[in-house]
Amino acid sequence: MDQPATVVYLLRHAQARWSPDEMRPLSPEGTRAAEELADHLAAVPITHIASSNSLRAQQTVAPLAKRLALPVVLEPDLRERRLTTPALPAGLFRDEEAFRGAVRATWEAPHFAHPGGESNAAAQARGVAVLQRLRRAHNDGPIVMSTHGNLLTLILHHFDPSIGFDFWAALQMPDIVILTIDDQNQPEIYRPEWR
Repeated sequence: MDQPATVVYLLRHAQARWSPDEMRPLSPEGTRAAEELADHLAAVPITHIASSNSLRAQQTVAPLAKRLALPVVLEPDLRERRLTTPALPAGLFRDEEAFRGAVRATWEAPHFAHPGGESNAAAQARGVAVLQRLRRAHNDGPIVMSTHGNLLTLILHHFDPSIGFDFWAALQMPDIVILTIDDQNQPEIYRPEWR
């Protein structure tokens, strides 16, 4: 039996104050953007809100959850793809160009991982598993998944292999991508202009 069509609003978290701590909060700009996101999505008949357990992802959907009177359900497997160990190898993140190069290397070889990191293939598998589980459990209306840029892109790549590094590099903070999976399991991906 075919599964009913599902609409998933994949959200990249808003801007956070940078630190290596995964529980870093949104910046003031990110907090304002989370309110704008809530303004934009408040009229959508969302039935479920899931979030990475990182604080910045939770804070991105908190205003929306409050307006819709829905809980934010934490999904640890929506966490960002770990690029390397917390003790970063010398030079891997010396500047923005080096960071982008390190990310690009993971897109060029899906099973490659930097020391202590997670491969794109492994991160994609856990992200897609969450999405499929939520599809089965919450097929009564649109779902929101608040996550991170690389994981969001990896989930979309599962459905459309043409989506990759360049898509990730073009994402904003926050950003919205609407993934519709029809009853024949065919995807449609749409990134709306919303700001």
